[in-house]
Amino acid sequence: MLFPATTAEQKRKQLRSALASGRLLQFPGAFAPIVAQSIEMASFDGVYISGAVLSNDLGLPDIGLTTQTEVAARARAIARITSLPSIVDIDTGFGEPLNAARTIQELEDSGLCGCHLEDQQNPKRCGHLDNKQLVSVKEMALKVRAASEARRDKNFLIIARTDARASDGLDAAIQRAKHYVDAGAEMIFPEALQNEAEFETFRKAIDVPLLANMTEFGKSPLLDKKTLENLGFNLAIYPVTTLRLAMGAVDEGLKQIKDHGTQAPLVDKMQTRKRLYEVVKYESYNDFDSSIFNFELEGDS
Repeated sequence: MLFPATTAEQKRKQLRSALASGRLLQFPGAFAPIVAQSIEMASFDGVYISGAVLSNDLGLPDIGLTTQTEVAARARAIARITSLPSIVDIDTGFGEPLNAARTIQELEDSGLCGCHLEDQQNPKRCGHLDNKQLVSVKEMALKVRAASEARRDKNFLIIARTDARASDGLDAAIQRAKHYVDAGAEMIFPEALQNEAEFETFRKAIDVPLLANMTEFGKSPLLDKKTLENLGFNLAIYPVTTLRLAMGAVDEGLKQIKDHGTQAPLVDKMQTRKRLYEVVKYESYNDFDSSIFNFELEGDS
């Protein structure tokens, strides 16, 4: 009732099994635990927790300002509320290889099913902005190796993201990906591919599962599920979609109140109280509470 009965270990096995199915898995982004509940109720495959969104939720830009503690705590709050597997963005691993290793164990303890780390220098930038700077292949490979070897549950998924396409070209990104696979990455996240042909080329070059980033306003086209599946990609994330939808509605609502003094014309666009109670399972909490208080202690008066 309070949290799903599915354990983190079971969720990790569930993710592994789904990745082996050959179909495209869809992981919308959740900026809050209640969004993860809605994602599960909509029958998606899993939940994605974006580093950019966690930064934005704190009112910060996505330039590596969040700490390992903040990300792990927020990821735990989101992951534990759903029976779906959750993966999280850990930027550059919060430091050196040892920091990346510790981060993996913190995430395991927090109930996550996997994470991705990237090959940018700090301060990092959004993956779809220009002028990103990369660390050396060797430095990134060391972090990937440290992350892989730090796992205690071998079903915890290590994903390596490369941002090399934008700065060094597609071939360089592919070569980096191959080195990261050799270092222990089990999935590759090629950031900012620019057209379907590049998605296809990457798939032909890399043997492990691939992640596609379907973020709005970026360098990659917004490909649909069938197209990505036909291109051979295994998992698609929609990292900022729910935040953008929510904040668009927030901006509209605040403007309405400021301009007209009431939110009344927007009520039909709002989630109803009934739906909110369905999402947070209000009735099951009430039933649980009632079942506890259905007896009297001996001698109680």
